[in-house]
Amino acid sequence: MEATADLRDTAALTLKFKFNPRLGIDNPVLSLAEDQDQSDPWNLRRPRFCLLSKEEEKSFGFHLQQQLGKADHVVCRVDPGSSAQRHGLREGDRILAVNNKNVEHEDYAMVVRCIRASGPRVLLTVLAQHAHDVVRAQQGSDVFCCPALGPEVRPRLCHIVKDEGGFGFSITHGNRGPFWLVLSSGGAAERAGVPPGARLLEVNGVCVEKFTSNQLSRKLSQSGDQVTLLVAGPEVEEQCHQLGMPLAAPLAEGWALPAKPRCLNIEKGPQGFGFLLREEKGLDGRLGQFLWDVDPGLPADKAGMKAGDRLVAVAGESVDGLGHEETVSRIRAQGSCVSLIVVDPEADRFFSMVRLSPLLFLENTEIADSPLAETKDHLVEDAAEPSDTVGSRQCFLYPGAGGGYGFRLCFVASGPCLFISQVTPGGSAARAGLQMGDAILEVNGYPVGGDSDLDRLQQLAEAEPPLCLKLAARNLQGLEAWISSESGKDWSLAAELL
Repeated sequence: MEATADLRDTAALTLKFKFNPRLGIDNPVLSLAEDQDQSDPWNLRRPRFCLLSKEEEKSFGFHLQQQLGKADHVVCRVDPGSSAQRHGLREGDRILAVNNKNVEHEDYAMVVRCIRASGPRVLLTVLAQHAHDVVRAQQGSDVFCCPALGPEVRPRLCHIVKDEGGFGFSITHGNRGPFWLVLSSGGAAERAGVPPGARLLEVNGVCVEKFTSNQLSRKLSQSGDQVTLLVAGPEVEEQCHQLGMPLAAPLAEGWALPAKPRCLNIEKGPQGFGFLLREEKGLDGRLGQFLWDVDPGLPADKAGMKAGDRLVAVAGESVDGLGHEETVSRIRAQGSCVSLIVVDPEADRFFSMVRLSPLLFLENTEIADSPLAETKDHLVEDAAEPSDTVGSRQCFLYPGAGGGYGFRLCFVASGPCLFISQVTPGGSAARAGLQMGDAILEVNGYPVGGDSDLDRLQQLAEAEPPLCLKLAARNLQGLEAWISSESGKDWSLAAELL
């Protein structure tokens, strides 16, 4: 069912081919996808929109990295057969926006946070590497090249409760979608925020744009006394058409929703926080982190925690897909004051039905800053000599939920050592204290500095945890200068899988 809905979500993005015998095109799919005229300035500079869905709630199927010393957010790998590959994401693409939020000049950690907070569906605005390079060369690095919907111009997710007049709308006649809504004045739909002349996109999380009128009628009748519609007003539809942007659910704003996430800011007391975190299967059969044994009168209870709440985020960062140990580590990393975003069972059922993350519908909630949310605080101070290392320390790392340790290495054959070129925010390496620019002196007790370094590193992924690294801090500015003058090979223990 998810795969079917996934294809329906993106059906509007698929170009329809009409054969022209004079052109002699034997394979229209390859021609449309690959034989674009790269000399056309519009094709060269035009961003693309990729609407991705997680398959079996695992991942979107692409890996993201940030180039050292640059603000570019680069797709470094696309998994074969994944949602990302099927919907047009390519290796080398630069991510410009996540769900209409421009991230061109945002911190890498913020981009990762936005994608993970999107839940099972995300809309990425991307630009091919060659196009991105041309725009930057002609217009400079400070120019934004990302198209976006105007303020307050977004699709709406409207929850309608039937009254004596019904749902308060009728459907434009036609044997097959798309459909538009005709509102009853003062009716339930109008009160729920459905705009006049709205186009109907989804019913209870299911795309209905290719439904027949009979299929749509059955779907609405199955909803009972309440229904949640994804709709787009004429202005939204027009702007999306001009931009070539799909009318995607992750862009939606919520109107009269029956449930919402809650933010709990909890300060540890003499007897602790007063709750138990347990991993178990949720209403949809997926493993999640649930809050139980909320002690009356202790900080968690006073903050509004209820037994059976599902934990959605820690310090504003989604924990979807994380294992129990890594989730606990993120909570502990906040110290004595923790910020948790939770949903009760009713809200959990609702957001699971509409296939959207509760984090997309936070309403002016105060979220405590996470110590793991920014990598810039991890940068080492400038030193007099870039090649010198200052002191040494040991770090023990355990693999995270995806099996990786959460950092990247750079190896330079003529250089004095290996060093950390990237640290994944919130990953095992970040929690252990690894910093961008750290030089590696020893790996599992073996000194680094010989011809066998690369072979030893390639065996690390198969080594029994914990991974023990002896590190020394290195000057970051000097490191970037050193990298640019050497032929470096970037090597990763774990790419950022999204």
